[in-house]
Amino acid sequence: MPLDESHLVVRAMAHAFARHGRSLPPIRLVARNAIPHGRGLGSSGAAIVAGVMAAKGLLEPEVELSADDLLELATELEGHPDNVAPALFGGLTIAWTTPDGPRHKKLMVHRGVSPLVLVPEHEMSTALARSLQPQSVPHEDAVFNVSRSALLVAALIQSPELLLAATEDKLHQSYRAEAMPETDRLIRRLREAGHPAVVSGAGPSILVLASDPSERAEAVRLVEDVAESTWQALPLAVDFLGATVVRTTES
Repeated sequence: MPLDESHLVVRAMAHAFARHGRSLPPIRLVARNAIPHGRGLGSSGAAIVAGVMAAKGLLEPEVELSADDLLELATELEGHPDNVAPALFGGLTIAWTTPDGPRHKKLMVHRGVSPLVLVPEHEMSTALARSLQPQSVPHEDAVFNVSRSALLVAALIQSPELLLAATEDKLHQSYRAEAMPETDRLIRRLREAGHPAVVSGAGPSILVLASDPSERAEAVRLVEDVAESTWQALPLAVDFLGATVVRTTES
C-alpha cells in the first residue's frame, strides 16, 4: 500500500476537500484494512467511503455534507455507485445513476440471511474479469437475469428460502469461469449441495447467502473437504447502520 498522498483514502479525503474549495490539512492516517484486496470484495469502494467520511468529520460544522453529497463524491472517484452506496448506507442498497447524479434506496435485509465469504490466497484483476464479458448477450439470458434480479430483492428482504433460485445467473459467471477455475468448481459444488453461492464481485472470492447459520457452517465444511488450495472462511453479518464517523480525543 502507498504511504503517501496517493493512498486511496487520502485521495478521497483530498477530493472531498477540493470540491468545497479547501486544501486537505496535514494529517496522520492509520488504516486498518480488514477487507482483502484484489478479491472481489469492494475494498476500493470501502477505502473511498472511508476517505469521504473522514473528510465529512473534518469539514463539519463549517461544511455540511448530506447523504446525496457523500454518494456523489464517492461515485466520482469510483466511477459508479454500485460498491460505494452500500458501503455508505448499509443494508441492501439499490443504486442507480441519473442525469442529476447517483441515487440510492436502502432496504433492510431479512435477519435470517447469513452471509459467508470464502477468500482464496490469489488475487484477480477486476479489469481482466470485466474484459471476459461479451459485448452482447442472448435476449433470453438477459430476460432470465432480470427476473432473477427482482427475485433476489424479494429473497433478501422477505424470503431467504428463495435465495438459491434468486442467485442463478447467465450473464456473468460462466464467461469468467475459465479465468478462475477453482472458484467456478467450488461454486458448482456448493450449489449442487443447495447453497446459494456466487462469485463475489469480479472474483475470485465466493459469496454464500445462507438462510441460517447452520447452513453457513455446512458450506464451510464442504469447501474444506473439496478445495484444492487454502480458502479463508469469513462468516459475516449484514451491516444495517452504514458508514459512521466517531470523534475521539487523545490523552
